[in-house]
Amino acid sequence: MKPNPIELNNSTLHYFVMSHIVEHGYAPKIDSIAQHFSVSNSDTIAALKALEDYHGVVLHPKSSEVWVMHPFSTAPTGFWIESENGSWWGNCAWCSLGAAALLDCDLTISSTLGGEAKQICVEIVDGQIKNENLFIHFPIPMVNAWDNVTYTCSKMLIFDSEAEVDDWCKRHNTNKGDVQPINKIWEFSKVWYGSHLSPNWTKWSVEEAKEIFQRFELHHAVWQMPSQAGRF
Repeated sequence: MKPNPIELNNSTLHYFVMSHIVEHGYAPKIDSIAQHFSVSNSDTIAALKALEDYHGVVLHPKSSEVWVMHPFSTAPTGFWIESENGSWWGNCAWCSLGAAALLDCDLTISSTLGGEAKQICVEIVDGQIKNENLFIHFPIPMVNAWDNVTYTCSKMLIFDSEAEVDDWCKRHNTNKGDVQPINKIWEFSKVWYGSHLSPNWTKWSVEEAKEIFQRFELHHAVWQMPSQAGRF
């Protein structure tokens, strides 16, 4: 007797893809997703596109294969996460800390300061960041984050001082946003990404996102969101 097929919806699809990324370091292909849920490839693509509209995944614009499922990327980025259990790409500094929270093990996050030449390795051991005198810059207002979320992530970088952020913004003609110590964003990331590996995952609503920003005293204009229905 065949088991009942798993219902294909935003939560079950997100959980299957996210679990696969965590276990294997890459996303399942459309064929594999379709087989898992016992549906056609066209139904799978429709479900993936619905999840993308829900801001739960970013798809390749031509193939509809999974490109990004925050906090992980399936394509090379400037953030490499490595542990004894596997290795992954993170989309940005914030995402990489979120991935570390989900993975819940000793690991390193390799990147460069400001996306430039100087190498940096963030070491997390027993849940603690060892090199804590670092900062993360958030230049894109959250209200605009999903205008082009891949671009938004590309600008969330690590720096070793706020003065370096000022210099970087001047050299790259970029507006300065919010600068936060890495330990604060580490704690924030644990909450923000804490349910991303849950079978019952749902995307934060705008109001839920605003509450989390306030809880971690993220008061800069970058974090300000209008009161509205819908998902972040």
